[in-house]
Amino acid sequence: MTKRLTEVARKAGVSEATVSRVLNGRGGVAEATRTAVLTALDVLGYERPSKLRGERARLVGLVLPELQNPIFPALAEVVTGSLAQRGFTPALCARTIGGVSESAYVEMLLDHQVSGVIFAGGSYALADASHEHYRRLTDRGLPVVLVNAGVDELGFPRVSTDDAVAVEQAYGHLRSLGHERIGLVLGPEDHVPSQRKLAALRRVAGWAEDTEWVERSSFSMEGARVAATKLVDRGITGIICASDVLALGAIRAVRRLGRSVPDDVSVVGFDDSAFMTCTDPPLTTVRQPIETMGQAAVDLLVTQIEGGGVLTDELLFEPELVVRGSTAPAPGR
Repeated sequence: MTKRLTEVARKAGVSEATVSRVLNGRGGVAEATRTAVLTALDVLGYERPSKLRGERARLVGLVLPELQNPIFPALAEVVTGSLAQRGFTPALCARTIGGVSESAYVEMLLDHQVSGVIFAGGSYALADASHEHYRRLTDRGLPVVLVNAGVDELGFPRVSTDDAVAVEQAYGHLRSLGHERIGLVLGPEDHVPSQRKLAALRRVAGWAEDTEWVERSSFSMEGARVAATKLVDRGITGIICASDVLALGAIRAVRRLGRSVPDDVSVVGFDDSAFMTCTDPPLTTVRQPIETMGQAAVDLLVTQIEGGGVLTDELLFEPELVVRGSTAPAPGR
């Protein structure tokens, strides 16, 4: 008990006597101090006394699919900073292969009496995945916000990049350079943002339902390399990818085939994550407005936490084409 008091006091920046007063439900403690003590208790993983368990902490979960893709640390930086400014303590939960699942993270966050959760790139973006853990959040009445496209039936507020506009920008850019054989490297078939990108390209390019100019991959450079190799072998000269990581894999595929980017094949990414100006060649990509989206996600969540109503309609944010060195006129132009 003494060790717990010491750790919580140090974390909250108060005396052990103050921690004891809060845990025993005594008066004479400012509300801000009391909140700081309870948040420290939650962050350190200690259970609240039974009489305090009904109160939610000012703790907010941010659940991400990974941290290797630079776009997710960028989002985490925006969201955690904005939450801290609002007086909330962010709890970052990043999934790893063979590690803690999204569902398990939800249970952990519920055990810690979080005030709300922001998800990015989760199972909600996969139509065929299990969504039962999201329904547990609904049953608890817990505020939730989803970042980027997902299945419609969950009923949570969403902030998303407009996938259709992103594809239109990338396709229009390649067409302006004279490319006619343009292919797509997308995520899995049930990946909702990839479905939206494909639907948009079918619309603007007039593609039939079945086309040999689309390949799917896991969101890894290795998977993209296999997918892009197939497209290049079919004579594709321009490749639009569903992420920057996929685009880097596509560039590697072109080089392994003894060809050049952008002289033989142009490649466009999606995200404009960190260091894309430092790749060889610097990557032409469609930038997600991560800062604006992250701030909007926090605004929606805090409004719910404070008892305000929010629309469950999806907020679409317009991306921006960033032209660099991985695209050039089609061969022979």
